[in-house]
Amino acid sequence: MPRPAHTPATKAGPVTLAMVARRAGVSPQTVSNALNSPGLLRPETLERVSRAVDEMGYRPHRAAQTLRTRSSKLIGYGIRPTEPGLSAPVMDRFLHALSEAADEAGYRILLFASPPGRASLDGHEELLDLHSVDGFVLSGTDRGDPRQAWLAKRGVPFVGFGRMWSGRQIGDWADVDGASGTDAAVEHLVGLGHRRIAFLGWPRGSGVGDDRAAGWQRAMRRHGLPVRGRRAESVDDITAARDAAGPLLDAGATAVVAASDALAMGCYRALRDRGAVPGTDLAIIGFDDSPTAALLSPGLSTVAQPLEAVGRECVRLLLARMARPDAAPGRVLLAPSLVVRDSAPPPPGG
Repeated sequence: MPRPAHTPATKAGPVTLAMVARRAGVSPQTVSNALNSPGLLRPETLERVSRAVDEMGYRPHRAAQTLRTRSSKLIGYGIRPTEPGLSAPVMDRFLHALSEAADEAGYRILLFASPPGRASLDGHEELLDLHSVDGFVLSGTDRGDPRQAWLAKRGVPFVGFGRMWSGRQIGDWADVDGASGTDAAVEHLVGLGHRRIAFLGWPRGSGVGDDRAAGWQRAMRRHGLPVRGRRAESVDDITAARDAAGPLLDAGATAVVAASDALAMGCYRALRDRGAVPGTDLAIIGFDDSPTAALLSPGLSTVAQPLEAVGRECVRLLLARMARPDAAPGRVLLAPSLVVRDSAPPPPGG
């Protein structure tokens, strides 16, 4: 194995992979697997090797790894401008989790700019040609997304943060079960005594938005509660959401489940415009647990996405695809969690 460079020196010289193996009580191949294919190891073995790597300050020579494995150890990820609202901090949390998981596996995330709007192939071919990236992580997956079929046709490993939502499912993905999140929000409100529960979501046709709307509708029907006249739509913008929330308030809703925290904040603004009090005159539950949610007054109850787990799963699925190109697709649906704050009390007089 090539001698690592830029590693801390001991009295005997630079720290080597063999020295790490002796410290961990494993073979050099096991250390190599821990650095390059951690999914092959049992968790306790991986933890022991990782501890030895950290204690000794071992850093593999990346150029030597590339020559040996024909791998760049780079994973491409396209960054698109976010729409107005609160989605940017949420995607920042995902990117941090993704980068951390990739780093632990010996990879680096290579960011490139993607144009605004719908998903496109811009940048993907260039990264393959110029940087020889080993694979891609795709976010913002939606109906009509061309990226999965294009990458699959060329045999390029990829994983999606999000389902494809329409047509034939292609490739591996990890996603958050948005429907279960809004379902749980309705269950919580029903348990408090609410019966007139409205939904403020995005315009129909958004895969993620329709999924979150479906969870609200499912829970409402399970409890025999009406859904007609209790749904409004808005873009993910606080001012637009304020206008869309008005009809829900006029219809006598005592609670609103929103498809995002930005939409929920529109409800706050609509109430205050009327001289009403969020959390007193209307219970509100958002989605995404954005940094602003806990800072609002009253604090916004919301549905939190397990972004750290999604980041780890994306890396795990991508590495598994690199190791076994012909394996069956790996698809993971992760459950979100309800974060209850002061914005979701029982109904007035309830």
